[in-house]
Amino acid sequence: MASKQMLAAVAASMALVFLPTLASATDHVVGDSQGWTLGFDYAAWAESKQFTVGDTLAFKYASSSHNVAEVSGPDFKACNKAGATSVWNSGDDRLRLDKPGRRWFICTVGRHCQLGMKLNVTILPATTPTPLPSPAPAPEPSQPQSSRRFLSNSNW
Repeated sequence: MASKQMLAAVAASMALVFLPTLASATDHVVGDSQGWTLGFDYAAWAESKQFTVGDTLAFKYASSSHNVAEVSGPDFKACNKAGATSVWNSGDDRLRLDKPGRRWFICTVGRHCQLGMKLNVTILPATTPTPLPSPAPAPEPSQPQSSRRFLSNSNW
């Protein structure tokens, strides 16, 4: 009975350690309530956030006016839309951050990038929980000690 209780306690402890990590991915709405639009400081927005592998960037915008393009660092700096590796234009694009490192996004419509519609994020590795130490093995039952006593010859 005690071993079943101990097993249940270990399972509950493991769940407490691992479940928060599984549920900790964050859905970042780019620009918060402003969304992906002109006239917003995306650099300041990104600096106020922490991005981790498993998180999602949600770009919400008027699809008739904007888009989202992923570019390299140099293309980001130069607002070079010709260097786009991917372009989304649904107005509700959700991009999963699947590996650590940096990613760069711009709007390729007109001069929107030059007007500040660009986002640079640094993605940190996913945090992995420190495993719980294995339970200590149960002590072996003690062996009865011999009850023989040795008498010294001095008492004879």
